[in-house]
Amino acid sequence: MIDTINVSGQLMSLDTPKVMGILNLTPDSFYADSRYAFCNVADSDIVDIGACSTRPDATPCTEQEELERLKMALPDIKKHLQGKIISIDTFRPKVAEWAIHNIGATIVNDISGGSEEMFELVSELHAAYILTYPYGESVDKMLYWFSKQIDALTDKGVCDIIIDPGFGFGKTQECNFNILHHFNVLKVLRLPILAGISRKSMIYKTLGITPEESLNGTTVLDTLLLDRGADILRVHDVKEAKEVIKLYNKTKCSHSA
Repeated sequence: MIDTINVSGQLMSLDTPKVMGILNLTPDSFYADSRYAFCNVADSDIVDIGACSTRPDATPCTEQEELERLKMALPDIKKHLQGKIISIDTFRPKVAEWAIHNIGATIVNDISGGSEEMFELVSELHAAYILTYPYGESVDKMLYWFSKQIDALTDKGVCDIIIDPGFGFGKTQECNFNILHHFNVLKVLRLPILAGISRKSMIYKTLGITPEESLNGTTVLDTLLLDRGADILRVHDVKEAKEVIKLYNKTKCSHSA
C-alpha cells in the first residue's frame, strides 16, 4: 500500500487519514454553505476547488464560465489559501492546466474517469491525479476498470494516483451502498483511496432529510469508510471530519495496546 503522495515535490504522509475540504466557486452546488466559504476549509489538509457544478441533473457550465469563476476568485484564493495544498476539481484539461499554473494546484480531481488528453497533461505538469469511477456497475467491474485506467496513467508516466469510487456519480442508491459495503476491496489496488460522501443524496434521501441536515449521517458513513481503508475524506465540514479521524485513530491505538 502506498502511504505517501507527492505534492509540490513534497511527500505527504497518509499514515494518518487526511481531510480534503470542499470549496465551491459555483452558484448552484447542491450544498449552499460550501460556496465561496474560504473560512470553512482553512484547517483542511487539502483544499478542493471546483468552479463547475457536477451535482446530479446539473447542466455543466461552459469551459469559459468555469475559467472566469476561477479568475474572479483568484485574489481570494491567493489571500486565504497561501501555502495550502490545492486540488482543482475539473474534468477539463484546459481548466486543470490554468489552475496548476495560476493558483498552484498540485492535484487534479477529475470526476469524469479521465481522458488521454488529461492523462498527458497531468504527466507533463507532474501533478497528482484523482481517478474517479463514474459508472454504476458491479464492484468487480469497478476493480477491472480501475486496473485498466491505472495502467493507462502509469504508461503516460503518472506516478501519484489517488483512487475514488465516485459515490453519487452515475450510481443508484443501491450501488452507492454496495460500494460502501465492499469498500475495503479497493485496497487490492495498493493506492491511496479518497472517499467523498459528504452530505450526498445517499444520506439525505435515505433518511428523508435535506443536505443541510446531513452532517450526522456523513459522520457515521465517514467513520465506516475510515475503518474500511479510506485515506482521504472529501468533506464540507472540515472540523467535524478532523474530529472523526482523531477519535478513529484513538480507537486504533487502544485496540493495538
